[in-house]
Amino acid sequence: MNTNKNNYQELLVKSALIAALYAALTMLLPFSYLGVQFRVAEVLTLLVFIDRRYVYGLTFGCLIANLGSPLGPIDVIFGTLATLIALQLIARTKNLLLATLWPAIVNGLIIGAILYYLLDLPYLLSAAQVFFGEFVVVTLIGYFLFKRILRDEKLVSMLKFS
Repeated sequence: MNTNKNNYQELLVKSALIAALYAALTMLLPFSYLGVQFRVAEVLTLLVFIDRRYVYGLTFGCLIANLGSPLGPIDVIFGTLATLIALQLIARTKNLLLATLWPAIVNGLIIGAILYYLLDLPYLLSAAQVFFGEFVVVTLIGYFLFKRILRDEKLVSMLKFS
């Protein structure tokens, strides 16, 4: 019984920390929203590659961050949904390089549609711009960062949930 309680507490604490980190990194950096966005916090999505339980904190962190979006409630709902979909796909992908592509693809498609719908921006251009920002952060930076993390067994062990 104590083990389950400790596991639940660990899940709550790690999820809260990741949610706060994601939200803070997004809301404090002015280039986290709209078309060509470099949402640095998106690199954290690769934590799901290590342990799928990071989905909770990352999804909640994205929801909090999207409360500050200039696109309003639609971004809160559909932007958060885009992140949740990308996280679920990362959790099911066994290859790190392929896993890094999901946030770029999913956010490109969904956020591109939001920008088209709300701001009447060209869909393909908007999707490409969002894809590019996600690709730079998650694939070009995140891939090499997480390759290094995955080589460190102690660090991976610390990042995994009990």
